Amino acid sequence: MKNRLLSSLPPEDFALLSAQLTPVDMEKGRLLYDPGDPIETVYFPHDCVISLMTLMHSGAAIESVTIGREGAYGLMTALGPRASLSRAIIQVAGSASRISANAFHQCCKRSPALIGLVDRHNDALFGHAVHSVACNALHSVEARFCRWLLSCHDRIDSDTVSLTQEFLADMLGVQRTTVTAVAGSLQAKGLIRYRRGVVDILDRAGLEAIACECYGAVRGIYDRLLPASFD
Repeated sequence: MKNRLLSSLPPEDFALLSAQLTPVDMEKGRLLYDPGDPIETVYFPHDCVISLMTLMHSGAAIESVTIGREGAYGLMTALGPRASLSRAIIQVAGSASRISANAFHQCCKRSPALIGLVDRHNDALFGHAVHSVACNALHSVEARFCRWLLSCHDRIDSDTVSLTQEFLADMLGVQRTTVTAVAGSLQAKGLIRYRRGVVDILDRAGLEAIACECYGAVRGIYDRLLPASFD
């Protein structure tokens, strides 16, 4: 059980969920929800990464939050039916566990420990989103690109991330030509190897030196509020 929220639950509380959790493979680009969709399923990532995208009427989009094995998507249904506030899409393929929102709600009614975990996760997610707003407005594309790669690296079991220019451009809210230029610069510095649709992380410490302060700040929020968020 790689999901940190599930693995941190006391045995009796995990037992409430485990009988109704089912495994699911999450392919890259899979759309989970659009804004306004009723949340019918809660997803607990193991090694996939979910991206929450804020959409504009013009069709423009930018990532506000990423969710990996430190968390889950759909936990707001703990208190009852909810609709999605953003587009939730699989950013990095992998595996997850899922449970119906109604079943999750019923489990939460019986488990104070689960409710407490949901509450702390919501605080962490809010802190993450707040920093994303400031980061997207104030920091360079290169610094944000490094922050994004490190955040993704924290949530998977590989130094290789499968990403297209189009997907990266949407994540960062920039043109694909900008992604190409920034990736080329980082590759020239020996920090990454960038191939078509694939990024290999070669020097994590080097990326951390360039990444903006938001990476450490957001990671600190998760480490403070949630159990064993990152290795």
